[in-house]
Amino acid sequence: MSFTASTTPSTAGPSPSTTSSAKPLDPAYYTWSNFFSILTGTATPHDRDQYFRTKDTINEARDCARCDKDKAWLFAYSPVIRFMKHNIDLLGPDSGTASITPENVRCRRCDTKQSGGFDSEYGILVCANHLRNRGRLEDTIAHEMVHAYDHLRFKLDPYDLRHAACMEIRASTLSGECRWTREFFTRNQWGLTQQLQECVRRRATLSVAARSGCKDEAMAGRMVSEVWDSCFRDTRPFDEIYR
Repeated sequence: MSFTASTTPSTAGPSPSTTSSAKPLDPAYYTWSNFFSILTGTATPHDRDQYFRTKDTINEARDCARCDKDKAWLFAYSPVIRFMKHNIDLLGPDSGTASITPENVRCRRCDTKQSGGFDSEYGILVCANHLRNRGRLEDTIAHEMVHAYDHLRFKLDPYDLRHAACMEIRASTLSGECRWTREFFTRNQWGLTQQLQECVRRRATLSVAARSGCKDEAMAGRMVSEVWDSCFRDTRPFDEIYR
């Protein structure tokens, strides 16, 4: 199965080995004046990108260490991570080769805008520089574990956009990333009715639109709509939407 990356939404992306740019680091961009221009909205897109790329490179060791510490805590104590691990293990071979463990959830710095990704051979990639706290890390790992579960449960075609849409609908619904508090306090989505459905549709559509086989966002929206009813209602392995 090809690498499935997430911007939280999940999008088709590069292999984990290509997430870090080979461009030389220029610390001149990581300055107070550039930070101030970003705050005031006067920075050019290039300067803004260079500032954050430099910042993430300088803080790479710190970010990955924090991510590794939080990851270990989540596998020990997070109900959703422990539940998903158990159900993935039930579907996988007795050898445990399909299991998702702290060892194959890897914290890395990413130059892309993804927050994580799943690959059936590699495991889960987590972009430590894009995850501000343990809650965001939990959502991202849970999202990718839903992908891992679906990979074992279904015969998926990574080039079939309907399959991709269903995977993204389920992952956004079940991971908790679309719960009301996350939308309200971190994404400024303040609607009170149909909030979960709107969030899942939005994020699944963006993910499908980013895949190479999708022409545009309108096509992605059609794919999401075609599989919506069955995929949104499919909460396995949960009895109902957990979070």
